[in-house]
Amino acid sequence: MWRTLQSTWALFLGMILLMISNGLLSTLLTLRGSALGFPETAIGLMQSAYPAGAFAGCLIAPRLVSTVGHIRTFAALASLASATTLVHLVTEDPWSWGAMRAASGFCFSGLYVVVESWLNGQATNRNRGTLLSVYFVIQTGGSAAGQAFLSMSSPEGVLLLVITSILISVALVPILISAGATPPFTEPERISVRELFGLSPMALSGALLNGVAQGAIYVALALYAQAIGLGAGAVGALVAACTLGGMTTQFPLGLLSDKIDRRFVITGAAAGSVSVALGLAALGDAPPELWIVYLGVGLLGGLTLPIYSLCAAHMNDHLRSSQIVAASGTLVLVLYVGITVGPTLGAVAVRELGPTGFFLLIAGLQGLTACTAVFRFWKRRDLVAEQGHAVALTQHATPLVAQLNPDSPYPLEAPNSTAENEGS
Repeated sequence: MWRTLQSTWALFLGMILLMISNGLLSTLLTLRGSALGFPETAIGLMQSAYPAGAFAGCLIAPRLVSTVGHIRTFAALASLASATTLVHLVTEDPWSWGAMRAASGFCFSGLYVVVESWLNGQATNRNRGTLLSVYFVIQTGGSAAGQAFLSMSSPEGVLLLVITSILISVALVPILISAGATPPFTEPERISVRELFGLSPMALSGALLNGVAQGAIYVALALYAQAIGLGAGAVGALVAACTLGGMTTQFPLGLLSDKIDRRFVITGAAAGSVSVALGLAALGDAPPELWIVYLGVGLLGGLTLPIYSLCAAHMNDHLRSSQIVAASGTLVLVLYVGITVGPTLGAVAVRELGPTGFFLLIAGLQGLTACTAVFRFWKRRDLVAEQGHAVALTQHATPLVAQLNPDSPYPLEAPNSTAENEGS
């Protein structure tokens, strides 16, 4: 494991900086937009542009890498992402911010494509599971760590956006000075949504619903926190609690789902999430103790965020190994469709139903997920003869990360050490 980390330190260091900046920027813009007087719906629509741009990035960025190489693509996208961050300092309307969020989503998903394809080039059958686990922890932990910066300055000021831009720019450095050779690039395959639904209706439905829930969490949770009177630092801590809750329970729930029918685990997690969400909603707009809110939101994240990974594992159980990479790539895109819808729905729920409308929305989405899992079990009671292993995934992953799944047949041999021609 240590040798693997030594060979990929530049990728992981750059990824940490990207995730810190991305996590900070997402919550910061919600708070800054609210301070500028943007309506909740406008904030939701503006934030929905990010996953829409990321969806496009997942489709287009692989072609950029195959055309001009890993390093040039990374440098171009990081520079553009840094510039789009600073545009928020000179404009104060939701339309321009939405355009910048779409550009930011395109850039960040493209950056993840570069990192994931580079990791795939370093992966062997022996270390793929390790690389995927470390990558998941860095993505989730880095996003949560970004929330800590919100206590440094007011969201209406200049400092936090400048820090975000600096972090994105500095993320270039370890990649550019890395002595490792860039690997050959293989564009990810995909299968159609209709084919995926035929292979695993539960996975497709669950991923879509979980995408909506995740999109709502990362935007409307900040609106809820601000509505009940929390300051910027406390808002960031609440979002971090939700994110870290999801990271903490990913592996235990995955391990449990390896031992029993995954649909039971999905049903239990979704039903538990409904109970927690309704309990938080019952606290009203003025909760008696804030520690209850933090604990509840952490538990809510722990029961909601891992469901996508469980759905992906359930899908893989019904596939041939040769289908895993293509099907997982399509499932990621379905997740992004849900994430695109989530911020707007979350903002509308807060506007129409008050702060606790956010929790009512999550309860509704998780209730639908639980009902879907029960229905699918009723329609197909048989359990696959041999389940694979659940792997932890986040909403930031791109279709290329499926190649790191230890159950997939890629790569079958040690990585090629030949340097990629970067056009120099």
